[in-house]
Amino acid sequence: MSILTLRLRARHAAVISLLCLLFAVIALSIASAQTSAASAPASSQSASNPSQEITSHDELTTFKVNVNLVLVRVVVRNSHGNAVGNLRQEDFELFDNRKPQVIKHFAMEQSSSKSNAAPPEPPKSPDNPNAPLPPPIAPTHYVAYVFDDVHIAFGDLAHVRDAALHHLGTLTPTDRAAIFTTSGQGNLDFTDDRDKLRQALNGITPRPVARSTGISSCPDVPLYLADLIVNKRDPTATDVATYDALHCAYQDQPQYMSAAAQLAESTAQGVLQAGEHESRLSLTVLKEVVRRIAVMPGQRTVLLLSPGFLTPELEYEYDEVGERALRSQVMISALNARGLYAPMPLGDASTSQRISPVTQNQRMLYETAAATADEDVLAALTYETGGVLFHNNNDFDEGFRLIAAPPEYSYVLGFSPQNLKLDGKFHSLKVTVKDPPKLDIQARKGYYAPKHVADPAEEAKQEIEEALFSQEELHDLPVDLHTQFFKSSDIDAKLAVLVHVDVKRMHFHKAEGRNQGNLTVVSGLFDRNGKFITGSQKIIDMHLKDDTLANKLGNGITVKSSFDVKPGSYLVRLVVRDAEGQLSAANGAIEIP
Repeated sequence: MSILTLRLRARHAAVISLLCLLFAVIALSIASAQTSAASAPASSQSASNPSQEITSHDELTTFKVNVNLVLVRVVVRNSHGNAVGNLRQEDFELFDNRKPQVIKHFAMEQSSSKSNAAPPEPPKSPDNPNAPLPPPIAPTHYVAYVFDDVHIAFGDLAHVRDAALHHLGTLTPTDRAAIFTTSGQGNLDFTDDRDKLRQALNGITPRPVARSTGISSCPDVPLYLADLIVNKRDPTATDVATYDALHCAYQDQPQYMSAAAQLAESTAQGVLQAGEHESRLSLTVLKEVVRRIAVMPGQRTVLLLSPGFLTPELEYEYDEVGERALRSQVMISALNARGLYAPMPLGDASTSQRISPVTQNQRMLYETAAATADEDVLAALTYETGGVLFHNNNDFDEGFRLIAAPPEYSYVLGFSPQNLKLDGKFHSLKVTVKDPPKLDIQARKGYYAPKHVADPAEEAKQEIEEALFSQEELHDLPVDLHTQFFKSSDIDAKLAVLVHVDVKRMHFHKAEGRNQGNLTVVSGLFDRNGKFITGSQKIIDMHLKDDTLANKLGNGITVKSSFDVKPGSYLVRLVVRDAEGQLSAANGAIEIP
C-alpha cells in the first residue's frame, strides 16, 4: 500500500519580496486552476434515473483522517551498501523518546527503473496527414537542482556547476528538470529543454544576501563563533573574539580590554543577524521548492547543492522542510559543494593579521567544528527523506550520479503518538531491525510535535491532491480510464475523460432501505512537462435500491469530464475515492494533432 493511502490528513528585503512574489504567482496559478475546476458544471451520468438513485454534483467533501500519524521513511542497507527489500513489518521496532511504539502502517516502496527509451520522433510530415503521430512520452521523474548561491563560494560553485552540466546529459526523455537558487534569481521551472537548462546553469553566480564580501572585519567572527557568543553565551568563544578585537583594533594594549569586549559582542550580534537571515531565506526557498515539486506527477527528487549552513535557533524550520518532503514523497539528496574540505583556521593573509596569537589554537578547533556543523542541516534533510548525502569528496560527477539515484528499496513506517502534547517540542526517534545481520539503518532522527491541531478537512483535501499529483497506479476500487477528443477547428478541441466504475464491487451501507455510498472522482490535465493545467472534481451520491444494484447496474456507471484544449501532448491523471477511504488512481496520455 502506498504512502498516499497511509496519509490521512533595503536590498535584502527587496530580494525576499521578489522571491515571495515568485512563489506566490506559482501558488496562485495552481489555486486558480483548482478553483476553476471545482466550479465546473457536473456532467450527466450515462444511466438516467427518475428516482434519483444516482446524483452527481460538485463539492468539497470532508473525510475522516488520522491527524496524529507520524511517518518515518527507512532505508536499510547491507554490508555492501545495497538497499535491502525483503523486510516485513514485524522485523522493525520503532521508539519515540525511547518508548516503543505500535507500527500501525507499513509499506515497502521500490523505485521505478529509469527509462532508456530514445527521444520521441517528430510528428509525421504534413504531406501525409493520415500518418499516426507517435504516442506522447509521459514524464516519470522530476529533478529540482537547488543551488545555494547565498552560501556557496565562487570556486566551489564553478566545480559544482560543471558537474551539473554533465549530469544534464544523463537525463532521459521521461525526465524533467528545474533550476532554483536560494537567492531567488535565475530560476527555471520544470522543462525538457536542455538548452534552457544549460543557459540557466551558466547564469548562476554567488549572491550573498546579508553578508558583506571582500570587506575585512575587526574582529573576524564567523557565524559559528557568533552563535556560541550570543545564543549559547560560551565564555571561551567570547574570550577568543575579545582577544582578537584587542589585537586588531587596539594593538594588544590591555587597558582597552573592556572596549575590545564590547566590540567583539557587537560584531557577533551583527554576524549572527546576517547569518540567521540568510539561513532562514535558504530554508524558505527549499520549502517552496518542495511545495512546487510535490505537485508534479511521478517520482520527485530535490538535489540540494550547498556547502551547508548553520541554522541557529531554526531547528523547527528545517524539520518542517523534511516533514513536508516526507509526506509528499519527495526525496531530498545533497552534495556538499566544499568537496574534500580542509579548514584554514587562520584564513588568508588579511584574516590572519586580525587574529591574536593567543587565540590561534582555539580558533583552529572552532573552524573544524564549524565545518561539521555546517553540514548538519544537509545530513538531517537527507536522512529524513531517504536521500543521499555526498560529502568530503571532489568527484562531483560521481556525486551527482549517487544523489540523483533513489534507493532501490525503502520502507515507510507509521505510528500514532499517544497523548501527544501540542507544544512544539522535539521527539527523538529510533528505528531498529530485530536480529540485524550487520545492517545499516537510515531513518529520521526525530520530529517536532505540532503547535496546533491540524484541520481534518484540509488534511483530507491534501490527501486527494497528493494522489492527483502522483503517477502511482492504485487499485482499491474497480475503475477504467478512457479518453476521447473532438476537434472543432484547427486550434480548438474538446477532450473528454471517461471514468467507468464497477459499482457492484464497491462497499455500501444500508440506510432507509437503500444501499448508500458515494464516490469522489477527480480528473487532472497536465501538459507534456507534467505542469498542471486544470482539473475537475465530481461527487457521485448513490442511494440504490436492491434491485437496481443487483440487476440494473451490471455494466457499472460512467462519469464524464470535459476540457477545452489546444492541439498538443497531454497527460491525464484520474483519482477515485469512496466514502470509506478506498482509493484508485490511473494515468493516461493523449496526443491531439
